[in-house]
Amino acid sequence: MSFPFKKVAVFGATSGIGWALVERFIEHNIFVVAIGRREERLAELVHKYGHDKVQASPFDLTKLESIPNFVINITSTHPDLDLVFLNSGIQYGHDFTKPESVSLDKIQEEFNLNYISQVAVTKAFLPFLLSRAKEGHNAGLLYTSSGLAMVPIPTVPNYCATKAALHSFILTLRLQLQDTAVKVIELFPPAVQTELHGEGGKDVGMPLQDFTNEAWQSLSQGKDQVPVGMAHYAFDAFEMKRQELFKQMAEKLRQAPSVTKKY
Repeated sequence: MSFPFKKVAVFGATSGIGWALVERFIEHNIFVVAIGRREERLAELVHKYGHDKVQASPFDLTKLESIPNFVINITSTHPDLDLVFLNSGIQYGHDFTKPESVSLDKIQEEFNLNYISQVAVTKAFLPFLLSRAKEGHNAGLLYTSSGLAMVPIPTVPNYCATKAALHSFILTLRLQLQDTAVKVIELFPPAVQTELHGEGGKDVGMPLQDFTNEAWQSLSQGKDQVPVGMAHYAFDAFEMKRQELFKQMAEKLRQAPSVTKKY
């Protein structure tokens, strides 16, 4: 099964994984609606590839109240949009052995961008995507979660928590949408050499080009769960077993007489 989507809205398109996959999409003749806060980076994409391959749509996902109208504008302008790629994220270190150094504002910022905004965008796009799927068109949601959703590390405890929350949401969303044709895809990066890790981040983790090649290979095969690099270790060791237990629990709930919603 090849990658079936032909027009993708990419949130977090201005750097790192988002930028790299935007370029990979364009290489495969997939039109990109590039979304991000940094207008100068969006302009670079348009200058490099042209308006016939990419459109820039500046937007700040932390403005949660503006998401519904932004999504309406995107779907009105691009009624043939078939995939939404939620890739935006931010990461801060928090040391709770020094509680006075822990910023609750930064903790809230991480959760708003890495989790709450993802749920808000999903909610806003789903009526459009469900309608497309019902009409027999391709429709999908692609999320960048993290290997840290499965195995956290102590230096970025809140970031790990946001990705664990997102991963749990994706599992339940996929199950809720199983009787629709809306595809739900989760990308599990390891540490990748990007700006996410700060100024020295380009020396941390898997080279971005290697990550992009491996991720694209799995996406091109139509997989809906895409662990990459070291994320395979946790995924193969216990994540599949965990998901089996999740499905068993969901089935028990489905059969319970007090549960009216069927999955």
